[in-house]
Amino acid sequence: MKAAPIIVRTATAVPAHTATQDEVKDRLRALLPLPPRKLEAVMELFDHAAVERRYSVEALSTLGRPRGLSEVQRLYRENAIALGKKVAAEALAGAGVEARDVDLIVTTSCTGIMIPSLDAHLCNELGFRSDVRRLPITALGCGGGAAALARAHDFLVGFPEARALVVAVELPSLSIQRADVSLANLVSTALFGDGAAAALLEGGVRGEARPAASGGVRVLETLAHIFPQSTYALGFDLEDDGFHSVLSKDVPGLIKGEIARLVRTLIDRRELPREKLSCFVLHPGGRKILAYIEEALGLRREETEPSWEILRDFGNQSSASVLFVLHDWLTKRRAAPGAYGLLAAFGPGLSTEMLLLGWT
Repeated sequence: MKAAPIIVRTATAVPAHTATQDEVKDRLRALLPLPPRKLEAVMELFDHAAVERRYSVEALSTLGRPRGLSEVQRLYRENAIALGKKVAAEALAGAGVEARDVDLIVTTSCTGIMIPSLDAHLCNELGFRSDVRRLPITALGCGGGAAALARAHDFLVGFPEARALVVAVELPSLSIQRADVSLANLVSTALFGDGAAAALLEGGVRGEARPAASGGVRVLETLAHIFPQSTYALGFDLEDDGFHSVLSKDVPGLIKGEIARLVRTLIDRRELPREKLSCFVLHPGGRKILAYIEEALGLRREETEPSWEILRDFGNQSSASVLFVLHDWLTKRRAAPGAYGLLAAFGPGLSTEMLLLGWT
């Protein structure tokens, strides 16, 4: 069997402004048009979100400020390019690779719209070749980071001497709506934070040439799944003042009902017993989603601790979150060579993207 593509380097970045969950609550008390009893119920929602701190491209004092779609998009464009450039440059430098040596750029973001897309701006900013292939992913939501890795894998299987760069940038703080007191918007406000992440992948031929001490993790198999009749469950409505969250309470249950079967389908492709999975790179979509996955897969809390820590320290960063968790596994956890892992994220559709990983 030919060597699988390898993730050789990851990088993460957050914007300059930060706020604790308590600081966000204090700000919202003055903003939300709710009677006292309902306002206190909303504050309890924030208390149970398992988020302690988040980052944003603007100071907390601007949270919920009314603004038109054009201003939202201007802020998104400026900050997405800056953060995307930062993580892309860091991932390349960490791997000792020049921008001109990258053959495919996959960018993912669902919290803003740019045409030309982010990858085109990165080509100008960082000096990629004019014939580099580009794949912008704009509508897979929180599943976009995993999907970007999977599509990079697919490309590198076909071109084993190539390199691919994945860049995820999400700025959900720009979508917070002060006048929208729907449960979906309030839950999103309690959960989401801004951030960017990147991953550099190399095809099997190049990966085999890297020194063993350089580490990395191979993408062995991928799996995509869309849950039937679930388009209502997750997404955005685009209105005159920007994005409004669509989030059904059914999402955790839908995931819980299918994830064990999907994981079995994935690992059966390599004839692996479930016990061989020891690293769980799970998108921290929220407290209930993580808890339901633990229950469905029979996981101990220590096995999913990196996902809980990213949720606690950064919030849900949509497509970038699973790459933050992956970065934690690659830089802090240092799984033993030969270990197997599951990377999974979930997005609108309702859909999931899963990867079977193998540590080198």
